[in-house]
Amino acid sequence: MIRLEIPISEAKIRELKVGDTVLLSGIVVTARDAGHKLMVEERPRFLDDLLREGVIYHCGPVVRKDGDRWSFVAAGPTTSAREEPYQAKVIETYQVRGVIGKGGMGAATLEACRRFGAVYFHAVGGCGTSIARSVKEVVAVHKLEEFGTPEAFWVTRVEDFPVVVTMDAHGNSVHDTVRAESKKVYDELMKG
Repeated sequence: MIRLEIPISEAKIRELKVGDTVLLSGIVVTARDAGHKLMVEERPRFLDDLLREGVIYHCGPVVRKDGDRWSFVAAGPTTSAREEPYQAKVIETYQVRGVIGKGGMGAATLEACRRFGAVYFHAVGGCGTSIARSVKEVVAVHKLEEFGTPEAFWVTRVEDFPVVVTMDAHGNSVHDTVRAESKKVYDELMKG
């Protein structure tokens, strides 16, 4: 198990390999479809310091407000493939070091990880309430009124957030390997 503090240097990210299990601690910002579109099309500056050498989490959390404080009730990952049209540009523009989600991403994101020193961290789907325990504090929320709860940028402080590297900064992707192996088995079965 590798423990990493966010912000994470490019050198530390380049040490990671597919299959490494990691516990993340520090600031993580949630972002989904509306957020990624905004980051690419409008380039909001309020995200610069939050994302530089930081981590984006593809998550639409279930939240609760007690007085003036927010907390996460559930924080499971959402499918990352929807962000593929934007993710490479976001990694490059904001110097993002990690993207958390489920299901992996495509060739453009993998190439951005290789070129700019980033990784894709896979979080376990279906464990939203368990993952929410790693979210120790909601530091801020941006674009809540415009985007709504699932699409807002939730700025969180996490401790020991469990993830697995499934796309690394060396051009390796477990998702590509699984796809290729699955196709090979499928092709063999269809010969029969």
